[in-house]
Amino acid sequence: YGYRGYIHLKIMPGAEYDQIHQAMQLADRISVNLEAPTDARLSALAPKKEFHRELLQMLLWAEDIRRKHPGQRLARSVTQFVVGAVGDTDLELLGLSDHLYAQASLTRVYYSAFSPVGQTPLETTAPTDPLRTHRLYQASFLLRDYGWNVEELPFQGDGNMRLEVDPKRAWAEEHLPHAPVEIMTADRAALLRVPGIGVSGAEAILTAREKGAIRDLSALRKLGIRAPEQAAPFILLGGRR
Repeated sequence: YGYRGYIHLKIMPGAEYDQIHQAMQLADRISVNLEAPTDARLSALAPKKEFHRELLQMLLWAEDIRRKHPGQRLARSVTQFVVGAVGDTDLELLGLSDHLYAQASLTRVYYSAFSPVGQTPLETTAPTDPLRTHRLYQASFLLRDYGWNVEELPFQGDGNMRLEVDPKRAWAEEHLPHAPVEIMTADRAALLRVPGIGVSGAEAILTAREKGAIRDLSALRKLGIRAPEQAAPFILLGGRR
C-alpha cells in the first residue's frame, strides 16, 4: 500500500520460520516477548507458553534469516521481560540478555516492572519497584554498548544488583579506588569504565588529549562531560588525583 511509516510487529508464539521471514520484510522491527528468563520462570508466569520452541527459537531464527539474506531490508529484533513476578533475578535476566545480544543481534531488551492485576493468579504478588527496571536498563546498556561481560556486573549474593546506586558506579567503587584510570593514557575501554564518562565523552577525551594535556575537571566539562565530579574519585589527571 506504499505506507512509509514505522511498523513494529509482535510475533505470536509458535510462528513458523517462513512467516517470520515475511514479517521481517514488511516491518521495521519485530518483537518476540520472552516474558521470563528461563523455562521454569515462564511456566510460573505463563504456563501455556513454551519457552524454547515457541519463543526463544524465533529470535534465533530471525538472526539466521538476516544472515542468509544480507541484501534484503529486514526488521531488527527486540524482546521484553516482565520483571519481579515469579522470583526472577537480575543475573538471570541480564545473563539471557547478554546471550541474545551476542547470538540474536537484538536491538534492545525491554524490562517491564510487574504490577498485579485483580482476579488473576498473581493478584496478590507484590509490585516490582520501577527503580529495579531502571538499573536493569543501565546494566543492559553496559552489555550492549560498552563492551561489558555479564560476569563483570556487580551482582549481590542473591543474584540481584543494588538499587541505591547505578551498576557502573557500584563496579567502580569496588575496583577503581586503588587503581584509578589515568585520563591521559587510558584506552577507550578503560575510559568507559569511569562513572560519568559515556561513549561520546570517551571519544572526546581521546581526541582532545592528542592536542594537549587535560589538567582539571573543568577541562573535562568543556569536552561535554556534564558531571566530571562523578568521575573524580576514580581518575588521575596527569598522575594526580
